[in-house]
Amino acid sequence: MFLKEHFDGFLHIIHHLAQHLLIELRCKQKYAASALASPYNSMGRVIAVANQKGGVGKTTTAINLAASFAAAEVNTLLVDCDPQSNATSGLGFVKDPERVSSYHLLMGAASAEEALLTTDLEQLWLIPSHKNLIGANLELVDADGREFRMREALAPLRDRFQFIVLDCPPALDLLTLNALVAADAVLIPMQGEYFALEGISELLDTIERIRASFNPELGIEGVVLTMFDERTNLAQQVMTELKNFFDDKLCQTTVPRNIRLAEAPSHGKAALMYDPRSKGAESYIRLAKEIIERQASGFGLPASAVTKEAPAGTLTPENTGERREESLTPLPAPGAGSGNTERNEETVVEEIPAAAEMDKTA
Repeated sequence: MFLKEHFDGFLHIIHHLAQHLLIELRCKQKYAASALASPYNSMGRVIAVANQKGGVGKTTTAINLAASFAAAEVNTLLVDCDPQSNATSGLGFVKDPERVSSYHLLMGAASAEEALLTTDLEQLWLIPSHKNLIGANLELVDADGREFRMREALAPLRDRFQFIVLDCPPALDLLTLNALVAADAVLIPMQGEYFALEGISELLDTIERIRASFNPELGIEGVVLTMFDERTNLAQQVMTELKNFFDDKLCQTTVPRNIRLAEAPSHGKAALMYDPRSKGAESYIRLAKEIIERQASGFGLPASAVTKEAPAGTLTPENTGERREESLTPLPAPGAGSGNTERNEETVVEEIPAAAEMDKTA
C-alpha cells in the first residue's frame, strides 16, 4: 500500500505522464502522413530500449527481446550502445579492444557491416560495445552531425533486419541521444515502484525535445514493467494507474522477478537458451509476440507473423512450449521448414521464491 506522504506526489507524476501521453497522441496524428510516406516503413524497425534510471532491466530486456525475435525466425540485430558492454558479455563475448565495436561506428572508423558478430541463435546478430565508447561523449562534442552518427551507420542494414534493438546506457547523454535519433520507437522498461515513475517523466521530456529537433517520427513502442511482483499491492496499484493513463502504450506482458534472468548472462546466454522453461524466458517470448503483432497491424509486417495457423516461426501461447524447447538447437534459415525435430510438449514453469535476487545486469 502507498505511504500516505507519497500518494500526492505519485498522483502529480501520473498527471505529468498523462500530459506526455496526450502529446504522444497528437504527434502520432501530426506525423501520420509523413510516416506512411517514409521509406523506413518497408525496412527494419529500430527499437531503442532506454531509461536513464539504472537497474530497471534495460540490458536484460534488450538481450532477451532480441533473442525472442530471432527465435521467431525473424532476422534481428542487437546493438550494444552502452560502454559497460553488458549486452556484449551477456551473449558470451569477452572484452576485446581490437574488435570493431559501436565506438568505431560513431567515430566513422568502420561500417556496421564490419562490426557484425554472429551469435548462438542463427538469426540474431550483435554489434558489440567496448569501454572506449564512453570517450565518444567527449570526442564527438565538436563533430558535425554528431547526433546522427548511429542513424547513418545503421542505415545500410535496415533492409537486412526486421528488428534492430538498441541497448542504451543508463544516462541521457550523447550515446543515448544517438540511439534515440536512430530509432523509430522507444521501449521503456521500468519497475512497478514509486520512484521509477520520476525517471520516465524525464525520459519523456527528452523524447519530446528529440522529436522537435532531430527525429519527428520517434514514437513510444511501449512501457514494460520489469522485476514485477504481482503479489504486492504497490505493484498492482502502479500498474493500474499506468494502465489508466498510458492505455495501450503499457505492454500487456510483464516480466517477473526471476533468478534465471540473473543467471543467464553469467553463462553468456539469453534466458531462452539458458532455461527456455523459466518464467523470465516465457515473459520475453510473450513480449516479442506482442510487439510483432503490433507491427503486423500497424507497420505492414507479413500477416503470417500473427495468423491463427501459427507458422513455425510464430510465437503463440499454443506453440511457445515447442518453440522454447526447439530454441536449444540451431534454428532453420529464413524460409526453411522447421524440420522434424523431436520436441517435449510438457510445460514446466519454474517457481521462484519471494526473496529471489533481482537481475543486476542492466
